[in-house]
Amino acid sequence: MLPVIALVGRPNVGKSTLFNRLTRSRDALVADYPGLTRDRQYGFGRLGPVPYIVIDTGGVAGGEEGINEAMVEQTVRALEEADVALILVDAREGISAADEHVADLARRNGKKTWLVVNKGEGLDSAIAGAEFHALGLGEPIVVSAAHGDHINALMEAVLEDYEPGEEESVPSYDDDEHALRIAVVGRPNVGKSTLINRLIGEDRLVVYDMPGTTRDSVSVPFEKNDRKYELIDTAGIRRRSKVREVIEKFSIVKALQAIDRAEVVIAVLDAHEGVTEQDVSLLGLVLERGRSLVIVTNKWDGISAEQRKQVRDQLDRRLPFLDFAERITISALHGTAVGDVLPAVERAFKAAVIDMPTTDLTRELESAVTAHPPPLVRGRRIKLRYAHQGGRNPPVIVIHGNQTERVPDSYRRYLINHYRKVFKLRGTPVRLQFKSSDNPYKGRRNKLTPRQERRRKRLMKRVKK
Repeated sequence: MLPVIALVGRPNVGKSTLFNRLTRSRDALVADYPGLTRDRQYGFGRLGPVPYIVIDTGGVAGGEEGINEAMVEQTVRALEEADVALILVDAREGISAADEHVADLARRNGKKTWLVVNKGEGLDSAIAGAEFHALGLGEPIVVSAAHGDHINALMEAVLEDYEPGEEESVPSYDDDEHALRIAVVGRPNVGKSTLINRLIGEDRLVVYDMPGTTRDSVSVPFEKNDRKYELIDTAGIRRRSKVREVIEKFSIVKALQAIDRAEVVIAVLDAHEGVTEQDVSLLGLVLERGRSLVIVTNKWDGISAEQRKQVRDQLDRRLPFLDFAERITISALHGTAVGDVLPAVERAFKAAVIDMPTTDLTRELESAVTAHPPPLVRGRRIKLRYAHQGGRNPPVIVIHGNQTERVPDSYRRYLINHYRKVFKLRGTPVRLQFKSSDNPYKGRRNKLTPRQERRRKRLMKRVKK
């Protein structure tokens, strides 16, 4: 299970800046203005020794009223969900009453806590962190989220206890006893639980015409045609601004962890509402984790022919980055076309764990380069020599050559599409890694023969001094 890290602190201490640094994104708005972040922001951490989920929260100062009070509730929820809390303070402004309030909030929550002194660029670490010992949260760690100073060391210390163990090792995909894990994700009330009940043939999950019926991730193991499956029903993921009820306990973290655990993801869309911003954001997270994907549009029986055309147009227009995924239209309530879902899942999984021989990959690379050579860079042609497989689920193809760091994105997409067509990689993302060959003669001078040495001396005599 992925560890969950919450970023907590008073307003304008750099939580969103650190969030963007850890996720290597610009998902969180950053400005020199306190109180800019109000809702929880979730992302997959990319900086550190192991994967994790990071939560950005709004600033807490104490005594909030109105909308700020709801913002504090969001921060408390983030602390409840998290395994580790990073308490951020400002090295430039020193300790304040708001920092003491945040520290007290973290202590009451009882989670493992790290005190992070931000904006420490150009300052002596010992002096910058000295006064923050008074908060009683342990040894302060001085960093700079804006400049990236000491962030790597911070995350190595925070994630030291979460090194991959045996349970996180890569499973044997060729083992017949291996149960295929399938996460069913989507917004609330799109029919995820209804689809799972239809797939397993019984009313295993509670179904009700009210958003948020499922409050946690539920694992449903079953067997069909001598094949073992594990379906993971997740809570609906909706806009954070819509999550206001304190009693509502479904967690986005659970859904993100389900995506990470799964080998194939079924994304359920609502035909009546089309493709929303939340759908695009969620599918982007699935692609980021490299999971095989089947897009299922539910409630297809209740819309007109014109609406169906509009939904198809939306899928083409808003999800061009998912052109590899199979799309299925169903009615989970009536069972229409539900029988097509598991075969599509199997095809996506087989494509994700396919073995591609080095000889075949190199031959197809030569074929692609012959048909469309790489572009010239500064008058020199990029040379791609051979390819081999670097991983499975998703398939990783490693290509060796010269100047590979200058391969443009358009040519990268061309190679991915070529391999996808040849190896029938339908339903799974494909990742390319380029490696440039080292020049064995770089930095070495050729040793001259005696004849070349005599000629060199004769020429040097004629050089004007």
